[in-house]
Amino acid sequence: MLAIKEVFAAGYRSLRNIRFPVEPLSVFVGANGTGKTNLYRSLQLLQSAAAGTLTRDLAAEGGFDSVYWAGQRSARDPVRVRLGVCLSGEGTGDYNLEYAVETGLVELLGAGFPLEPQIKAETLVYGARSRSKILLERRGPRGHCIDEEGSKRPLGGEILPSETALGSLQDAAAFPDLHLARSTMLEWRFFHGFRTDAGAALRRPSLAVTSPTLASDGSNLAAVFATLAYIREDTVDLDQAFDDAFPGARLVIPQPDRFATFGVVFPDYPKRIFQPSELSDGTLHFLVLAGALLSYRLPPFIALNEPETSLHPDLLEPLARMIVSASKRTQVWLVTHSEPLADAIARDSGVSPRRVIKRKGETWIDGLRLSGDFAEDDDEA
Repeated sequence: MLAIKEVFAAGYRSLRNIRFPVEPLSVFVGANGTGKTNLYRSLQLLQSAAAGTLTRDLAAEGGFDSVYWAGQRSARDPVRVRLGVCLSGEGTGDYNLEYAVETGLVELLGAGFPLEPQIKAETLVYGARSRSKILLERRGPRGHCIDEEGSKRPLGGEILPSETALGSLQDAAAFPDLHLARSTMLEWRFFHGFRTDAGAALRRPSLAVTSPTLASDGSNLAAVFATLAYIREDTVDLDQAFDDAFPGARLVIPQPDRFATFGVVFPDYPKRIFQPSELSDGTLHFLVLAGALLSYRLPPFIALNEPETSLHPDLLEPLARMIVSASKRTQVWLVTHSEPLADAIARDSGVSPRRVIKRKGETWIDGLRLSGDFAEDDDEA
């Protein structure tokens, strides 16, 4: 799989026009209302482009009235939302794929509903050393893709204006680079706002199916724990993280039958196993984050949006240590308004948080230059 090298967004909510590098561990901290979640959401929408659901997901946000840049703009500027990502081969800068997609409203007499978002442009560019090649180029209804033999294939009329070519061209043998970009983006995991109410899936047993990776809603948490205990047969990291957060307590993972479950034994009640339905919201929230960050197989990219929600302050340092540990196995992106969490991550990793700010209504990152890099990078070099 490929790692994220850069992200760019223009015209989306408070993201007027921004491009910035992404590190193995990226921490973005800032006050409420600065647009941290819009940075996070722009990556989710790129995954939607890979899944073929981008225009539907934009419509679900309220359509262009809600998602388009609301700040000052010229009346002559087209109403467009542009999102993109540069993916890089692991351990090398010689192999890059840059994907960009641009959406807008239906044109007069166009094929679509009046307020429906549509794909206006789409590109995938391959780059290695000093040479580059356009693998996918689309402008409105027309476009082409370069196949494995180097031949240019027209997109044809089978792809609707509301569909991405990235999500539609499924022939992995004919379009291997396109397939690699799409499959990488579909493997990303976004974790935000886990349900912990009485009816939440986290509080119920999950099917006993080998689960190397946590689902985005955490619904297979018990199976993730059982996979570590009985398939990998190694819960050392999980046990250590749990003891770090809850000294003297013990996580119990029974051998699954048709269903997998787990429980907790607290030091005050050594003979009583508390089931997930009995655990506090904070305890359950920490456990699902442990499932996300310590699972058997981590996805190529993990994004966490305000994971400190509902956690006691004493749990922030154990959470920071799990995040830093996970970043040694995969790429981790975190947005938070918790200064203590950001500081704890910085102490354990040496990675300084990036501060998200508002600049005349526009979301920006402190120290980011218009060239798309950070000022202190020169000093480090």
